[in-house]
Amino acid sequence: MSQGRRRKIVDREHPSLPIVRQCALLGVSRSSLYYRAKEASEADLCLMGEMDRQYLETPFYGSRRMKAWLERQGIPVSRKRVQRLMRTLGLRAIYRRPRSSRPAPAASINAHRVWHPPGPAPVAQAWVCSPIGPNPGQPPRRIRSDGMGARPARIRFLQRVLW
Repeated sequence: MSQGRRRKIVDREHPSLPIVRQCALLGVSRSSLYYRAKEASEADLCLMGEMDRQYLETPFYGSRRMKAWLERQGIPVSRKRVQRLMRTLGLRAIYRRPRSSRPAPAASINAHRVWHPPGPAPVAQAWVCSPIGPNPGQPPRRIRSDGMGARPARIRFLQRVLW
C-alpha cells in the first residue's frame, strides 16, 4: 500500500485509538500526516512557462544550456533551480545516452528471444535404439540425437553402424 493511501486511512476523530498509535500501526510518521506542501511561487510559475516554451523549440537543451538561455533572456537563475523546475515539469533533454554496457556481438541473439512461427512445435529430440545391447544379455541402448545427450558425430556413427 502506498504512503499516501496509508496517510488517508488515519482517522483523526477515532474515539479509542490515538493518532500516535494509528501512525505506528500503519508505518507512517506523524510529521508526514500534518505536512502540507507549499504551492509554487509566482516567480517559479513564470519561469516554468518560459522553460516549457523554450523546451518545445529546443528539446535537446539540458539544465546547463537552459540556464544559459534564460540568462541571455535577462533572467538570472541558478542551474540547480533550473534542474528542479525541469524535473517538476517532467522535462528531460533528448540526446543519445552513453552505451557503456553494450553486449558483445555474439551475445546479441539469444535463443529464447528468437521468434518462432506459430504452429506445432518441431520435435526437439529423437531416440536411436540399437537392436542389441553392447554386451549380450544387456538391454538395448537408447541415445538422444538432439546433440544434448551425446555428440552428434557419435550419433551419426552409431546410426550407420547399427542400421
